[in-house]
Amino acid sequence: MPGMKHRIDPKVDCVFKAILGSEDNRHLLVHFLNAILGAELPSPIISVELLNPASDREFIDHKMHIVDVKARDNAARLFQIEIQMASERDLRQRMVYCWTDLFAKQIQSGERYLRLQPAYSIWLVNAVLTTHDPAPIHRYKIRDESCQTLIEHGGIWLIELKKCQLLEVATEEQRWLKLFVEGDTLNDVDLPDWMHTPEMRKAMKVLQDFSEKEENYHMYASRLDYQRVQWALEDDARESKAEAQKALQELELFKSKAAQEVKKAKEEAKEEARKLAARQKEQAEQTIQALQAEIARLKSALR
Repeated sequence: MPGMKHRIDPKVDCVFKAILGSEDNRHLLVHFLNAILGAELPSPIISVELLNPASDREFIDHKMHIVDVKARDNAARLFQIEIQMASERDLRQRMVYCWTDLFAKQIQSGERYLRLQPAYSIWLVNAVLTTHDPAPIHRYKIRDESCQTLIEHGGIWLIELKKCQLLEVATEEQRWLKLFVEGDTLNDVDLPDWMHTPEMRKAMKVLQDFSEKEENYHMYASRLDYQRVQWALEDDARESKAEAQKALQELELFKSKAAQEVKKAKEEAKEEARKLAARQKEQAEQTIQALQAEIARLKSALR
């Protein structure tokens, strides 16, 4: 039995949003959020309302300008999930801004602050942002020096997919992360054991749709090409930055050597001037001594 026509990477934004951000797959979003945030939430998520759902028309028209997923659950908690393939220079700042924007837009001017509910911003990043820490998941919250929070406000979850080396799957969180890390290698006719759950089979159906449906695959290929162009531009920018840094280092080295040469030349000139002054002084003293001797001789002759 033949497999999919094309391997599909679930990290490509249009596929990611089809899995977690479409009305037909809201149960996948509920499962994903409970898997990622379960230990944090005082009560499980039962249902969600998508605030920016993906539509079939978007897939056909290739107009997915907004590729994150925003939702509100049955307890009025807010969620934003975004996949980020590229390592933008200001990504950390954007993550904080997106969370604050999500949290603040819950109320309008004049409304009571008591309406504010926790807001969670989840970022799956295909890059390494925290080189000092091997852990793949980081949970950022506003705390004081004793790790206390003022209110239950949610926070920012950073998941660095490149650090997710999952040999075995023991939790639903690990299952979802393995899907995003290894999804582009899956063979739909010979799925590994960890994919045999209702949620993973449904996610696999999305990958199959992007592989088999011409319109969806065309969109996928276009988005993938766009991301590859972005990666190439980032590589060029990194190379240009590295070349500029190298040129700057060479300039600083040349400047340092030039300064040392100037200092050496000044010291040599100063030493030469000292020697010349010493020779001139010695010659002057010799001349004076000769004149004094001649005066003494003349005085002696006149006696």
